[in-house]
Amino acid sequence: MGDNEEPQGSRSPLAAAPDEPLPHPDPHRATVLVIGVIATVLFVVLRFAVALGGHEPLPADVWWDDAMLEGMSDAGLVIAWVPSIVGGVIGAPVVGILIIVLFLWRRRRWDAATLAVAIVTVTAIGAPMAAVIARVRPSESLAESVPTSFPSGHTAVATTIAVTLGLLLRRWYVWTLGVVWVVYMMWSRTYLHAHWASDVLAGLLEGIAVACLVWSGMQAYRIRRAMASQSSPQPDA
Repeated sequence: MGDNEEPQGSRSPLAAAPDEPLPHPDPHRATVLVIGVIATVLFVVLRFAVALGGHEPLPADVWWDDAMLEGMSDAGLVIAWVPSIVGGVIGAPVVGILIIVLFLWRRRRWDAATLAVAIVTVTAIGAPMAAVIARVRPSESLAESVPTSFPSGHTAVATTIAVTLGLLLRRWYVWTLGVVWVVYMMWSRTYLHAHWASDVLAGLLEGIAVACLVWSGMQAYRIRRAMASQSSPQPDA
């Protein structure tokens, strides 16, 4: 090992990285792509199931909503409002921008671009879809009343950010914190009766699909740039 090299395991997950494209394909890209496709298919299946039911709550939705109603408490409401605010219309973009700025500050421009594209994509897909589907929220909703229940935008954005960061940073604690945050968000949205259980499940699938497909696409684009750069003639010295 040369004097200027450091062990791979010792590098911080947000350590400054060269801006050059990856010279070789990521060995996990095919697996991530498959997961993204599977999540997309499952999302479509769930969408059809909701449509076939006339956009009414599924039996599992009613059961879960009743369970949340029976277990409601003042302390639970305070706990539930935290992810709802942090991952809301204002909170989620602020969090995303802060992480992107941190990546840029650490000279990880590709990671910043990947996260930015993922957040923009999931928002561009989810918000219009929810408006078109116009599924009515639970009647006891404490958070929102607009009929844009399917899919859960809070859950979709939270999942997209969590999975994208996990794929970019490759640290077990990043994945662990991401899973905890997404589950917390899913519970919060149903505890506040802002969504049916199938809405947050759809948001989860949408977030996984977008994060995996965007990450895979950005990886492919980096490889293509690297190959083009290597094959282009170099100027004479």
